[in-house]
Amino acid sequence: MTVDDPERSVTTDLSGLSDADVAQRVAAGQTNDVPTRAARSVSEIIRANVFTRINAILGTLFLIVLATGSVINGLFGLLIVANSAIGIIQELRAKQTLDRLAIVGQAKPLVRRQSGTAERPAGEVVLDDVIELGPGDQIVVDGIVLEAANLEVDESLLTGEADPIDKGTDDTVMSGSFVVAGSGSYRATKVGRAAYAAQLAAEASKFTLVKSELRSGINTILRFITYLLWPAGALIIYTQLFTVTGVGWKESVLRTVGALVPMVPEGLVLMTSLAFAVGVVRLGRRQCLVQELPAIEGLARVDVVCADKTGTLTENGMRVSDLSTFTASDGTVAASDVLAQMAADDVRPNASMAAIAEAYKLPPGWTQTANAPFKSATKWSGVSYGEHGNWVLGAPDVLLAAGSPEAEQAEQIGAQGLRVLLLGSSDRPVDAPEAPGEVTPAALVTLEQRVRPDAGETLEYFAQQHVSVKVISGDNAVSVGAVAGSLGLHGETLDARHLPDDPEQLAETVSEYTTFGRVRPDQKRAMVHALQSRGHTVAMTGDGVNDVLALKDADIGVAMGSGSSATRAVAQIVLLDNKFATLPYVVGEGRRVIGNIERVSNLFLTKTVYSVLLAVLVGLAGLSARFFGTEPVLYPFQPIHVTIAAWFTIGIPAFVLSLAPNNERAHHGFVRRVMTAALPSGLVVGAATFVSYLLAYHGKYADEVQQNQASTAALITLLVSAVWVLAVVARPYQWWRVALVAASALAYVVIFSIPWAQQQFMLDPSNLALTSAAVGIGLVGAGAIEVLWWLQGRWLGEPRRLWRTDEQ
Repeated sequence: MTVDDPERSVTTDLSGLSDADVAQRVAAGQTNDVPTRAARSVSEIIRANVFTRINAILGTLFLIVLATGSVINGLFGLLIVANSAIGIIQELRAKQTLDRLAIVGQAKPLVRRQSGTAERPAGEVVLDDVIELGPGDQIVVDGIVLEAANLEVDESLLTGEADPIDKGTDDTVMSGSFVVAGSGSYRATKVGRAAYAAQLAAEASKFTLVKSELRSGINTILRFITYLLWPAGALIIYTQLFTVTGVGWKESVLRTVGALVPMVPEGLVLMTSLAFAVGVVRLGRRQCLVQELPAIEGLARVDVVCADKTGTLTENGMRVSDLSTFTASDGTVAASDVLAQMAADDVRPNASMAAIAEAYKLPPGWTQTANAPFKSATKWSGVSYGEHGNWVLGAPDVLLAAGSPEAEQAEQIGAQGLRVLLLGSSDRPVDAPEAPGEVTPAALVTLEQRVRPDAGETLEYFAQQHVSVKVISGDNAVSVGAVAGSLGLHGETLDARHLPDDPEQLAETVSEYTTFGRVRPDQKRAMVHALQSRGHTVAMTGDGVNDVLALKDADIGVAMGSGSSATRAVAQIVLLDNKFATLPYVVGEGRRVIGNIERVSNLFLTKTVYSVLLAVLVGLAGLSARFFGTEPVLYPFQPIHVTIAAWFTIGIPAFVLSLAPNNERAHHGFVRRVMTAALPSGLVVGAATFVSYLLAYHGKYADEVQQNQASTAALITLLVSAVWVLAVVARPYQWWRVALVAASALAYVVIFSIPWAQQQFMLDPSNLALTSAAVGIGLVGAGAIEVLWWLQGRWLGEPRRLWRTDEQ
């Protein structure tokens, strides 16, 4: 049999292409060559990390310092190498992890060729390939339907219209849609970048930071810093080069560069990207594919998790544990024969039908005359066998009259957490418009599902973290409630057929109940919307085609790796090992990223604030000298001074803190929180440093020893107060955080104590009076920072704790 496409003069046999046909199309480039991920190439990663704005600024300043002949002052140039190398290495590691996991998690269509039918990666599909379809399959390329058996396709991801569309022979199907019912096959007419959803699919799979509160917040901070840099930089350049005379151009240039270098937040973006990249690698080791980076951050902010029962709380596999028969309409037909025949005739069985097929392997050999595939909306499937009757298999509470003995028996079985299906005979063909009609019960099929051994611990974790869990399932409400109760999830259970349609009432009902049964796919999506309308951040987990709409609209969609390709396509996170217990680790990684980047941002922004303040104060002193004849002020630091100041107050501690474990609950308002902490601290450090410098400064005609002593005094004050900023940022303390702060302080004590280091870094703490005063002023600054920390906690409404507790 052949089918002709009116758009193209090609004839395709239903048996598929031959190997020669495939080779010919591959040679002609007629392949589905859309990349599995739209990630950057290796060369793009290298360029993006080397040719940055910050590297350009630091590189220019580095060349200026080298022109003065002072190599030691150019030590900050190593930041260019370090930033680029760390960024490249981590992004390459993340890229390798994502690419490897994406290959495992990508949709693999069932391709029919003359050499055999097999699952193949989407990239191996060629033009005119015949692709078989079943419930939950994603349509990976555009095509024309060749065969259709009650085939229904959902195109909501493309058109926004959620109602399934019936597809028959010669109808078109578009990539990006998915099958919700029935089966069939289609021929690929557009592949690769010519397919309808190719660009959408590529865009959806990017390794991206879009819609991230962290990234947008850091961009806001960087814009704020830029606004400060230009006027402060121009002021310090003018005053150091044109108002301070008698010290030589080299000294003026070095002091100018010493003012400009610390204004640049050279590690802020790097540490953010590093934290995300390490998170991707860590989760990758747990077989968790993060399809969009904000998902790591977003799941950490989730306060409601909507979990499907089957495949999430329970394992996918089932087995038939019991068959309770009734007197059927035709007593000569055995229920076991009907079940065996229905299972044998199902070309794409779901988990329930696969369990029935395993239990009943000897079909009587009947010929079906009509077929009705299972749909989540109707909760039943059926087959007509002519003289052998019309048979339906589905939810007892849907097919039976409420209060009937059979319905009550099914309810009792479901109350034990078991899944129950009714086999019944219908008085009309199953494909009739009014089907199933009047159903006469024949048997109850009891299916046993194993509860995931880690599901209870996972639910307990969410309870401890004050994250609400809603179990939303298409199964019987009593059965769902029993499973949830066995896992320690307490709360009221509701049959979703009683859910109100009014959005406000729906939101109230969803907030009140914990477990929901008999939920239709459109109701799952409506329940997600209802929770979001109450200000909740919602995560949805699922594995079936009936979960796609809710997964798509949830703030974070989490799909199981064994689920349908459609669910994996719309989810931001795919648990390739199918372990619900992986979610706490994802939450933990998100909290680590959010909490640690907030700490790191506090350090970098504090440095920028005090650097800008020092530059402004010195610049204003220079302007005063220019216009009022007062004494000009030489900037206190050379580049080497600000370089060593950043080593142990920011650089190394920030690196450690950005990668450290951190399970503190995520908070909204990133920019407000960081600015509230860093601005006052930076102003205190800058003011204390300037006061200490003025007390030690001997004027522009001071000799080299006096100038070094003044610079050293200012640096001591800066370090004492900056180390206390680190001490505050590291809270609540654990032993290693205390050790980090202590090691940072001790490192400076060692540097200032070694004669070689004093000589190389231009330090002179020999004037005990100045050194003692500098330490005292630094301690005053540290005390002010401590007071501010407690006041900020009161203003932000956050209780301050010095030490970490089990609840944090």
